[in-house]
Amino acid sequence: MNSKPNIHAMIVAAGRGSRFGSSIAKQYTMLQGQTLLQHSVARLARSAYIDKCLLVVAADDSTVETLDFALPIHYAIGGAERWQSVQAGVESIANTGADDSDLVLIHDAARPAVPIQDIDQVIRVAMSEPYGAILATPVADTLKQSYTQSNVQSELANDDIGQTSYPYIKHTIDRINTWQAQTPQVFRLGQLKAVLHHVSEYQLDITDEASAFEYLDLPIRLVTGSRQNIKLTYPDDAVLLAAILAAQS
Repeated sequence: MNSKPNIHAMIVAAGRGSRFGSSIAKQYTMLQGQTLLQHSVARLARSAYIDKCLLVVAADDSTVETLDFALPIHYAIGGAERWQSVQAGVESIANTGADDSDLVLIHDAARPAVPIQDIDQVIRVAMSEPYGAILATPVADTLKQSYTQSNVQSELANDDIGQTSYPYIKHTIDRINTWQAQTPQVFRLGQLKAVLHHVSEYQLDITDEASAFEYLDLPIRLVTGSRQNIKLTYPDDAVLLAAILAAQS
């Protein structure tokens, strides 16, 4: 295994971010005079390990090429699902002649506040792993499993709360050894190609690239990241991210 592999950075920016509820793709949300995507590329640019970036974008994206970025940029066209976009990016990287032992760093466009030391640390750890490593934080809050029961009658039916679609608590989830995944996630190129092929062949439902490795019982290292590395998912997150970016500057 090459202990000093080349690093290929990729940002997945082909989604619309439906939960964010905006008329524009959320990676083009403006914070402090720049889009989220520009902020995220700028974060990667601060790492000594990264000298260029592949952006995986939607086929009809007419915005990305109007923007200036802090790194030399290459493009690939994404798919309907996140894993399809990552697979398109991986194929693009492989087609440049990259070695299977090289590392692919995958970052979310909507995580513009990842600290530079976290980027470097997850890369360093991944260099010593056969498959890869991801940033994550131990779960701190109490977690509840929920259920819905439409025929439950509220005693406050005449109040504003009334009969609603609010779920009920089923049970508390043990948070010991439970982590909240972040990005960047860093994997060996050859191994990443193989697990994404498995996802495609069996039409598996994954929410991040590490999930693909889990299906095949392949060990991925957890690297403790900063809680400042939040993802813009809902409108309220923009307020938090603006404050974090201001504090970091």
